[in-house]
Amino acid sequence: MSGDLRVVVEADGGSRGNPGPAGYGAVVKDTDGEVLLERYAALGTTTNNVAEYSGLIAGLRAAAELNATRVDVRMDSKLVIEQMSGRWQIKNPGLRPLAAEAAGLVTKFQAVTFDWIPRERNTDADALANRAMDEATGKVPRSSAGSAPAGIAVPKPRSWAPPSLDNATRLILVRHGSTAMTTQGRYSGRGDVPLTDEGEAQAMAAAGRVAGLSRDVGAVLTSPLIRCVRTAELIAAEVGGVPVTVMDDLIECDFGLWEAKTFAEVQEGWPREMSAWLESTSVAPPQGESFKTVAKRVRGAMAKILQAYPGQVVVVVSHVSPIKLILRDALAAGDAFLHRLFLDAAGVSTMDIWPDGNIAVRSVNETAHLR
Repeated sequence: MSGDLRVVVEADGGSRGNPGPAGYGAVVKDTDGEVLLERYAALGTTTNNVAEYSGLIAGLRAAAELNATRVDVRMDSKLVIEQMSGRWQIKNPGLRPLAAEAAGLVTKFQAVTFDWIPRERNTDADALANRAMDEATGKVPRSSAGSAPAGIAVPKPRSWAPPSLDNATRLILVRHGSTAMTTQGRYSGRGDVPLTDEGEAQAMAAAGRVAGLSRDVGAVLTSPLIRCVRTAELIAAEVGGVPVTVMDDLIECDFGLWEAKTFAEVQEGWPREMSAWLESTSVAPPQGESFKTVAKRVRGAMAKILQAYPGQVVVVVSHVSPIKLILRDALAAGDAFLHRLFLDAAGVSTMDIWPDGNIAVRSVNETAHLR
C-alpha cells in the first residue's frame, strides 16, 4: 500500500477590477471525483493572473500534503496552463516568480499534467475563489486560516438526519497491544519491540471486538513494526483470514533521542526541547520527527485508503501518534487534542467517511473488551 496516489487538482483565481480585490481557490480530488482537500484565500489587491497562479500553487501544495505521486492539474486559465506546459513564454515579469514556485512544486511529484477545462467544469474551484474574493472585499468575514480545514476531506453542511451507511467507508482504528516499553511508560517510536504476553492477549481481545463490529472486513492495514503486524495478524485471523497489508506511512512518530526514555527522563534531560515540543506540532524531538510531518504522511495514507477501499470496512492497526492525528482531523479539533486524548494499548476507535466528505466518529478508545 505504499504505491501511487493519483489526484486531480482543480484551481482558479480572480480579481474584481483586475487589479482589484483578489482571491484563489483550489480543490484536490481523487480520480473518482471525491474531494480530499480544499484551499482558498484572499490576496488583497492584485490581478487575475496572479490569483490564478496562486490557486495553482495552493493546489500543488495540498497535493504534496497528501503525498500524492501523480497530479492532473485542470484550470480554466488558458494562460497558466499554456505557460506551465512550456508552450507560451512568460512575458509578464510579475508572474515569473510564481511560475518558478509552481515549477518547483511540480518536481515533488513523479508526474504532473496540465489541462485546460471550460469554466463550467471548474465550478468547485471557482466557488472557492469567489468566496475568497468576497472576503477580500469584506462581503463575508475572513476565515481564520484562509483555507478550508486540512484533513481527510472537507465536509459540507449536513442536516441532522442520520446518514445512510450504504456508501460509507468504515475505518476501525486499533492501537497495537502492549510491549515492554508500553508498560514502562517509555517513548516507543521506531524501535521494533514485540508484544508481551499481555500484549498478545490484548490483541486477541481487540480482534474479538473488531469481529463484533464487522466480519465483512475488506482490508487489514498495518504499520510495518512488528508490534502492529502481530496485532493485525490476530485481527485478520479472527475476521476470516483477510490478508494483512503493510502500509509504511502508518508507522509511529520518530522520537529521535527520546526513544526508550520516560517522560520524566526527557523533562530532566531536554527541558527546553520538551516545552517547545508540547507547544507546537512543528517542533520535532532532537533527531526525530514532528507531529506536523507525521500528519502529512498519515493524511496521504488516509487518501490512499479511501481511494483503494471505497464503501468497505477497513481495519487500520497503528500507533498512538498516527491514530490521534487521524481522530484530530476527523473531529476538526485543535492541536491540544493530541496531548489530552489517551489511547490504551489495543484500544479501538471507529469512524465512517462518506464520498461527499461527511465524517462520523462513532467511538474513541473502546476498551471494554480488555476487561
